Amino acid sequence: MTIASPEALAAPVIDTHCHLDIHDRHLHGGSMPDPDTLIELAAAVGVTRIMQIGCDLEAARLSIQLAKTRPALVVGVGLHPNEAPRIFEAEGRAGLDLAYEAIEEMAQDEVVRAVGETGLDYFRSDESTRPIQQESFRRHINIAKKIGKTLVIHDRESHQDVMDILMEEGAPDRVIFHCFSGDASMAKFCADQGWFISFSGVVTFKNATDLHEAAAIVPDDLILVETDAPYLTPVPNRGKPNASYLMPFTVRALASLRSVDEATMAGHLWNNAQRALGVW
Repeated sequence: MTIASPEALAAPVIDTHCHLDIHDRHLHGGSMPDPDTLIELAAAVGVTRIMQIGCDLEAARLSIQLAKTRPALVVGVGLHPNEAPRIFEAEGRAGLDLAYEAIEEMAQDEVVRAVGETGLDYFRSDESTRPIQQESFRRHINIAKKIGKTLVIHDRESHQDVMDILMEEGAPDRVIFHCFSGDASMAKFCADQGWFISFSGVVTFKNATDLHEAAAIVPDDLILVETDAPYLTPVPNRGKPNASYLMPFTVRALASLRSVDEATMAGHLWNNAQRALGVW
């Protein structure tokens, strides 16, 4: 499989959402990419920091272990919106409550900067799972507020419910809409609340016109960039496994959409990531 590699960026940036632990056989084939190799490749093109996301209990524990010995990494821990119903179905109320407690405990580790990804996913689930998804989202919101960590939101085909629940519960001081998929109107609403808006490789797709319009109007101090690797690979590698070293394609697309030079774009992204997640 041939993957086009980008030129190094004019200034460093931070990948605010990555899954170094995920081995997707459809994308990767039989071999699991080595995290240290991926971190080195990313640094070589200017992606010098990464937030590793663990979105179930096992992945959360592994993510913390990875970050303990890798200074480029910090961590987000949470139950993916589809993970909470799975636990509830398999282990019942007691099992889900124990999972919430485990996330809260892990989230207090010094390498953990964020709670999540959490939120709602109405694309890959039927309506029967929505009450548990919504309960889990509310619990994560309150964990983030209780321990003073950033909240990372997964929102897929659930925009209004996500925003309603955030407003009802009261958002934490720092909120990131991971892999933003709304339009310019939603981006303006999020920006008005002071929430960070993170764009993935989808913004490089020619048909993502609503997303292009959103990316153009997000304030300079609220825009972030991510890979969501190994998924959502930017053009020209769409359909192939994503990794942090491919993120320069997304950074350059954002710079073009916002009519700024690459170094300026990278500077905003770097500063915003440190405001959203702290310095490391």
